[in-house]
Amino acid sequence: MPSTHVILHAVHREWTAFRRPGRLIAMAAAVLTVIALGLLYAFGNHTSCDGPCPGGATRPDGSLVNDQFSFLHQDLGENGGITVRMTSMKGTITYPPPHHDRIVPGLVPWAKAGIIIKDGVRQGSSYAALMVTGSHGVRMQYDYRHDIAGGAGGVSADAPRWLRLTRSGDTVTGHESADGERWTKVGTARLPGLPGTVQVGLFATSPGDLTLRPAGLGGATEQVRWTQAGGVFDHVAVTGATAAAGRRSDTVGEANRTDWERRYQAAGAVEKDGVVTVTGSGDIGPTGVENGARPAERTLGGLVFGLIVVLVVAVRLATSAYRREATGGTPVTRGELAAKAVVLAAVTFVTGLLAVGIAMPVGVTILKGNGVPVHGVSALTGARVVVGTAAALALSAVLALAFGTLLRRPWAAVAVVVLTVALPYAAASTPLFPDDVSEWLLRVTPAAGFATLQTLVAHPQVVAHYAPSTGYFPLPWWAGIGVLGGYAAVLLALALRRPPGSTARRSAAWR
Repeated sequence: MPSTHVILHAVHREWTAFRRPGRLIAMAAAVLTVIALGLLYAFGNHTSCDGPCPGGATRPDGSLVNDQFSFLHQDLGENGGITVRMTSMKGTITYPPPHHDRIVPGLVPWAKAGIIIKDGVRQGSSYAALMVTGSHGVRMQYDYRHDIAGGAGGVSADAPRWLRLTRSGDTVTGHESADGERWTKVGTARLPGLPGTVQVGLFATSPGDLTLRPAGLGGATEQVRWTQAGGVFDHVAVTGATAAAGRRSDTVGEANRTDWERRYQAAGAVEKDGVVTVTGSGDIGPTGVENGARPAERTLGGLVFGLIVVLVVAVRLATSAYRREATGGTPVTRGELAAKAVVLAAVTFVTGLLAVGIAMPVGVTILKGNGVPVHGVSALTGARVVVGTAAALALSAVLALAFGTLLRRPWAAVAVVVLTVALPYAAASTPLFPDDVSEWLLRVTPAAGFATLQTLVAHPQVVAHYAPSTGYFPLPWWAGIGVLGGYAAVLLALALRRPPGSTARRSAAWR
């Protein structure tokens, strides 16, 4: 086995050989392309409003959430609760397909109406809610990300639903019943830091109606239409109220701005003869990609172009050595090829760190300055995107080096590596192919490694188009890197197994 000194000497020799002006300029061009296109995207996106643009609702940790609903509420102390009977739930969907020419009655699957305990009426504040949904039965949801399933089915005058939320300090428990006598526990939520006095009451909300419009060669783009939902309640009983003041009707978030609300059915609460009707639109929960917020990785649209530059540099690094061998120079040894792989991986990794590490945070800052909401990411997730994407670029470069070594023809190798790495990634990132085709491309090709880019989280209680074209990869980031790393390792091993001097001997046999 070669000694450490020999290995380090080989790597140093390859690093010295790599530092040709053309290669360094190409790698710098890859960095600048990713940064320039990312900043161009960020500067080209902004919001405009009549007056100051309202900011998105955020949790205390800074992450964006949906928090928009109609709320009939009153004060509640540290111990108490609310019990209601819900007898009806109806809704409106505006201009659904196929003709988009009618406003129809109906409920979207995640329309919600029920009871809620919330830390005030501020958007983004802590809450626990028990509700009936359009198509998912009874649910208990809390603090935007948590969802617990209760009984199945809807609600009607013949089959009402009794709902109960009780508070004990920081703990809120939800129960449901068909008759108001026999109760079934749905779930328990702990809300740390809940103040002594909170708001309790009835609510209603309804997210947009999402459908997909055909595009490309079987792909789809999203269409979202405004909807409204309303719940009818009676037998409203509150225990533990802290004040004698009556219930107050509010809309959390923006409401009553659409033509439908102004002319036909305003959001809010109406009480008559002990019956309360609460009508609202919006949602309470995590944000998806259909609400206008951008994922942070959207600023990396230039990555595919930088990737192509890296792939070409890697292929030419391999084939130039074999051109030397074919013209009578010294044969390419396995040690030389291994040293080339080490140097190329290291240079490409640093290139990726610079490109992604500058383009994404600067682009996000510009987008936020332009009033565009951006899905927040933790420092750990941001570091994973930067380091993981740099690693994916480095593995792609090693894969291209192996292809160049095996094929020996530069343009043939470039074509193969672009078709297997860059093209699947680019095609799956746009609504070109059907979603299942795009998902398989990102499962079985080396492009799977770019799952490291994903910062979005799929939530089953959020209506969204969970597809590669909207930023959702079919594999977790570590599995995607594993697929790409597997391809790179296998092909590099095959390249290292080729006997030294094979090109020179083959060329001599033809003379």
